[in-house]
Amino acid sequence: MTKAVITVDKDTHTLRDVRDLFRKEKIRHIPVLEKKKLIGIVSKNDINRLSFGALFENQANADEGVLDMLTIDQVMTAHPTVISPEVSIKEVAEIFATQDFHSLPVVENGTIVGIVTSTDVIRYLLEQY
Repeated sequence: MTKAVITVDKDTHTLRDVRDLFRKEKIRHIPVLEKKKLIGIVSKNDINRLSFGALFENQANADEGVLDMLTIDQVMTAHPTVISPEVSIKEVAEIFATQDFHSLPVVENGTIVGIVTSTDVIRYLLEQY
């Protein structure tokens, strides 16, 4: 898992902030907090679904307007599935294989302590061979 988790606060960050973090940090999932409590997760795909600029000629600024009209909690997946640090790689792989998401926040005592993604699992498996 990644221990240095980049998060956003739903009350102090915007969708533009989220988009900029995806670009700057080269990540695909950002947990959303409210008063330090995990309440959701936003994926890069969630933001990409809001994109119109590439579809229409001379509409490069259309995406900016959409990002300004919506809030993080309107776009995020609320109440994401979470795991504890004790969950095995096999269990994580089984979750990814049967669910329609690619990241799992790791929570201990109500606090986010990490995030594991499908890419992390693939990298782990590659290291074994």
